[in-house]
Amino acid sequence: MKLSLSSCWNSHRHEDGYEMIAEVVDLGFEYIELSHGIRISLVPGILKAVDEGLIKVSSVHNFCPLPVGITHAAPNLYEPTARRHQEHAMWFRNTLKTIDFAQRVGAELMVIHSGSVKYLFKSPEVVLEDYIGSTTPEELRKDREYEKLLQGLQTRMRKKQGSFRKQLIESYRKIIPAAKEKGIKVGVENREGFDEMPMDLEMRGLLIELGEPEVFGYWHDAGHAQLKERMGIILHQQLLADNTERQFGFHLHDVSENGFDHQAIGTGTIDWKMLRSFIREEHILVLELSPRLKKEEVELSRDFVKAELI
Repeated sequence: MKLSLSSCWNSHRHEDGYEMIAEVVDLGFEYIELSHGIRISLVPGILKAVDEGLIKVSSVHNFCPLPVGITHAAPNLYEPTARRHQEHAMWFRNTLKTIDFAQRVGAELMVIHSGSVKYLFKSPEVVLEDYIGSTTPEELRKDREYEKLLQGLQTRMRKKQGSFRKQLIESYRKIIPAAKEKGIKVGVENREGFDEMPMDLEMRGLLIELGEPEVFGYWHDAGHAQLKERMGIILHQQLLADNTERQFGFHLHDVSENGFDHQAIGTGTIDWKMLRSFIREEHILVLELSPRLKKEEVELSRDFVKAELI
């Protein structure tokens, strides 16, 4: 089983990719995920570290490295659901570059986002945020008006998503030849945003429609799922159960009592015993931790995963 640390924790602090990787190695990791904050200036040092055998790359996160001229993490800069030809062309071009880079660094998988549904007026996500405010999850579970609102917004999303979903499937099918040629799997990630695709309960259907199980699979972000459960949108365990047959791996991070994700693992609200039952030997486990966490919290997370999940 590959246990990996995402570079999202430390890439912003380094000007040299070799030094960035050396910091990860010093924390006892054999693998790294190169995340969507890898600036082009970091690439020479990364390649040197990989070629020397200092580190192995478990996975990369689209877009990696960042598009020319972009210096901050921007995984949704271009979306596969984009209607504008120029944006879609940039999504396709930079996704192919990520696939090429994944092969170059010896990764087996690319994590990818699936775009979003766009609204002319107030989106469902904004409506939800306005309603929830400082309301606690316990209060939401007892709120019948919130339950009605949530059902109505989900219906609105399903009705609106048709053309966006079609665009998404067409976009994903366009990258199949490159993924097969380079031997790169594509992990479709569940998202935290209400307007982002696919809707959680439609992930399984999307993967079935895409076919190509040797290319496309499910990538489970534990923090995102927990945030959605906190809002009453899904059951974390059900999302895992629905997609276990196509599971490629996990982004692991915890969610605090007040709803902040990418926290040290084992310190928050996620039921790790439940999640452990879905982990298989062939899965990739990536610690995706906030850059605000201290080195000691990364070590705490690493030790928790080794003791409780592997």
